[in-house]
Amino acid sequence: MKVYHRCGGCGKKQVFINSEKFRVNANGNRIEVWLIYRCKKCKHSWNLSIYEMTRPSKIPSDEYELFMENDSELACKYGNDIEFLKRNNAEFK
Repeated sequence: MKVYHRCGGCGKKQVFINSEKFRVNANGNRIEVWLIYRCKKCKHSWNLSIYEMTRPSKIPSDEYELFMENDSELACKYGNDIEFLKRNNAEFK
C-alpha cells in the first residue's frame, strides 16, 4: 500500500515509506510513541502518532518492549492498519 502525505521538505504531496522505526519520548509521567515514515524522494521524516501523552501503565509492556527494539513486524502491522493511517491524516492507495 502506498502512503501519501504533504512533505515538509519537498513542499508537495509525496509517497512516504515506513522506516520500520519507532520514536519513544517520555515527558514526565507520560509517554508518546510514533511510527516514523520518510519521504521517498527527500527522506524528510513524518511521525505518525501511536500513543500521545499516555501513562506507561496503559501501554502493554510487551508492546512497549517491541517499540524500544524497533520491531519491524510491529511496524508493518501499524503501517498496514487503515484506521491508524486515517487517524494520522494519511492518504493511501
